[in-house]
Amino acid sequence: MRWLVLTSSTGTGHNMRAEALRLWAERVCGPSVELRVHQTLETTHPLYRFGVGLYNTIQRRAPRLHHLYFNYLELAGMHRHGERILGRDTFTAAVAAFAPQRVISVHAHTNHGFFNLARRAMPAAPPRCLTYCGELFGGYGFSRHWANPSADGFIGATPEVCAAARAVGTPDENVFHGGFLLRPSLYVSDRDAETQASALAAELGLDRRAFTVVLSTGLAGANNHLPILRRLAATGEKLQVIALCAKNTATLHAVEAFAAAHPALTVRALGQTDRMVALLRLASAFVARPGTGATSEAILAGTPLIHNGIGGIMPQELITVQYCRQHACALTARSPREVVAHILKLRAEPAFAAELRVRLQAARPAGTPDRIVRWILERP
Repeated sequence: MRWLVLTSSTGTGHNMRAEALRLWAERVCGPSVELRVHQTLETTHPLYRFGVGLYNTIQRRAPRLHHLYFNYLELAGMHRHGERILGRDTFTAAVAAFAPQRVISVHAHTNHGFFNLARRAMPAAPPRCLTYCGELFGGYGFSRHWANPSADGFIGATPEVCAAARAVGTPDENVFHGGFLLRPSLYVSDRDAETQASALAAELGLDRRAFTVVLSTGLAGANNHLPILRRLAATGEKLQVIALCAKNTATLHAVEAFAAAHPALTVRALGQTDRMVALLRLASAFVARPGTGATSEAILAGTPLIHNGIGGIMPQELITVQYCRQHACALTARSPREVVAHILKLRAEPAFAAELRVRLQAARPAGTPDRIVRWILERP
C-alpha cells in the first residue's frame, strides 16, 4: 500500500508530523506501506513557494503581523477548489506517478482542492483522502480550511479539535480522536528518558541538580535567545541554559559569544538535534513559541512550559495558548522580562512547578500514534 503525505514547510509542526507519521507507519506496517512525504505548496507553484517563505519571515521578524496574513488566507481560500489551484497539473502528475491508496494531509491548506485533484488524478481507483490536524483548540486561529466534510476521515489531536471538525459538517463516523502525532523517540519509559538526560548532561558538562532552562527554536529559526539571556545574566542567578539554534548558525555563534562574555551564567548552544527526550528531561523550564509541536512535546514530557510571545502571538499560536489556559498547564510571556520572571518563579517555588507537571500530564491525550496508523490503514 502506498501513502502520500501532503505537507508544507510553514513553521515546523507540519513537517514534524509528516516525519512522525512516516516513522510510525514504518514501525507498525514495515515494508507493507510505502510512504512518501510531498512538500505540496512549495513544489506545486512558485507563488505558493513565495507564500511559504513569507510565512516564515513574518514568524521570525514580526509574529503579530500574521493576523493580517492569516485572515487574508482564510478569506481568499486559494486552495479550496482544485480547478483554481495554480500548477495543478504538476501536482496531479506527481499523484498519478506514485498512485497512492491513501492521501493524508497534515497541513490546513491541502485538505480541499488538493484532495479533489488527487481523486481526479486516479479516476479508476481514487485514493482515500484523510486529514491529520495537530492543532489543539478551536476558535480564532483554527483555520476553516482544516476540516473538509467530504474527506474520507479527520484525525484530531484533541477532543476540542474533533468537535470543531464535527461543527462544520464532518460526519461523526469520519472523525477520530488520535492524540498527538510525535516521533517514536519521544515515547520512551521514564528510565530511558533519565538515562538519555544524564548522558547529555555529562556531554555538555552540566549539573543534573541545577535549575536548567531550555530555550527552544523552530526550524524556521524564530527565537529570542539573546534578549532572554541578557535578562538572565542581569539577575546574577546561578542557572544553566541550553539554547537550541537548529540550523541558524548565526544565532548559534552569537550565543556562544555571549556565553564566553558571561561566564557566571552557564550557557550551552546546540545546533539541530534529535535529542528532545533528553532535553525535555533536563529542563526545569522549557521556553518555546506557542506552536503545536513544541507544546505537544512539553505536554508529553511533563516539562514546565513558558510560551514565548515576544513580538506578538500568531493566530495559529493563540489556539495553543488557549488550550493550555483551559488546562492551566503553561505560562505565557510577552517580553524577555516576563520570561525571566516566570523562570525565577518556577525556581523559587518547587511546589508550583510540581503542580504544573501534574496539569501537563492531565492535558496529555491518551494513547500513542500507532493508533493513528492503524485507523488510516483500516479505513474502508
